[in-house]
Amino acid sequence: MQPEPFFSGPGLDRADSLRADPDKILALGEREDARELIWKDGLPAIGSAGELQWRKASDPALFLGLDREGVPSFSALQAEVASGPAVFALLADLDAQDAPLFATALSLARWHSRHRFCANCGAATEIVRGGWSRRCPACSAEHFPRVDPVVIMLAEHDGKLLLGRQYHYPPRRYSALAGFLEVGETIEAAVARELREEAGIEVTNVAYIASQPWPFPSSLMVGCTARALSAHLKVDHGELEDARWFTRDQVAAALKDGAGGAFQAPPRHAIARTLLERWLAA
Repeated sequence: MQPEPFFSGPGLDRADSLRADPDKILALGEREDARELIWKDGLPAIGSAGELQWRKASDPALFLGLDREGVPSFSALQAEVASGPAVFALLADLDAQDAPLFATALSLARWHSRHRFCANCGAATEIVRGGWSRRCPACSAEHFPRVDPVVIMLAEHDGKLLLGRQYHYPPRRYSALAGFLEVGETIEAAVARELREEAGIEVTNVAYIASQPWPFPSSLMVGCTARALSAHLKVDHGELEDARWFTRDQVAAALKDGAGGAFQAPPRHAIARTLLERWLAA
């Protein structure tokens, strides 16, 4: 089986058909088996084995869905949601099976903390649909959690891969190049534009590989590959500290040994690592 990106998978049954009925959501929250996600320091709490932590539902503001046994799962609202180093330190221990739900809860909680007022008229909004939208009582506008698409890609030329290094990366870390999709742009056009802007190369044969929810704050990483028409690079040092081509052997060594390889590969929770693993397997 090809490796799947971290945060991928269904997580819970989102039970969309129940969200429009506030009485049903309320009844689910009052069930004896209803559970509520525990938060600690602005993040979903995890146990010693990396599993999400739960308690009996007491403040079921956000309906996350139903587990395989039909148990209703909720989260309280969070006034402050952590970001940055604290999040990435936690991801090293997070169980992959709970990762999709972790991503859902984190993105949803952060969206509510930042979108309490109507973008149309400025009035305070109200939570509806079990926390999956907010409605303005003043102008009736309804607002939904947004997802920001980001293309992330591997460019190949003569059997070598192009990887880049951002200024804030740990020492020796190289990863796939990436950038936000812009208005009116296709995935293929965004891949070509980002590679041209950041590395100065032209590409063809853009192909979709896999996607990944990225809850920092709420992106969708769209993983792709492309074929470069030339190996000549013109790096935009406003975006990247460095970019270079790596051989298949160098990629294999980096994935096998982060300390002794040609570079430090992306961590397991990054889709860039999945792209590298799939490229190597192919």
